[in-house]
Amino acid sequence: MTSKVEINNPSKNKMARVMVVDDEKDILRIIKRDLEITNEFQVEVFSSGHDALNSFRNHELGYYDVIITDIRMPRMNGFELYRHIKEMRPNTKIAFITAFEINKDEFTKVLPSIDVKDFIIKPIDMNDLIFKIKSMLTT
Repeated sequence: MTSKVEINNPSKNKMARVMVVDDEKDILRIIKRDLEITNEFQVEVFSSGHDALNSFRNHELGYYDVIITDIRMPRMNGFELYRHIKEMRPNTKIAFITAFEINKDEFTKVLPSIDVKDFIIKPIDMNDLIFKIKSMLTT
């Protein structure tokens, strides 16, 4: 991961609120630091799907602009978290972090509602992650 990122933010009034869920606390710490240093994102991190889901439930509609979740986590994986969130608020923007290669054809058979473009491959390049979040915010 890179630690310095240069971003041009035309709207400094409102930072996008991003939820990041990963059971690896070092990854959470780095993502939070590197996203917040841009002054464009307010980042809340969770090390479990259950904690993230509880936070999501306890906030009003639209509180989180984007959710980024790891797929492989103990107790509640990223796909389960996705399913719960989409049942409550179908328009929520969610992307997945994975260390594994994604086969589009096989993946689409198993989870047709999730687009492969919604994946961020580890190791995470912060410039790519920022680009991904910004593109999610504009769609």
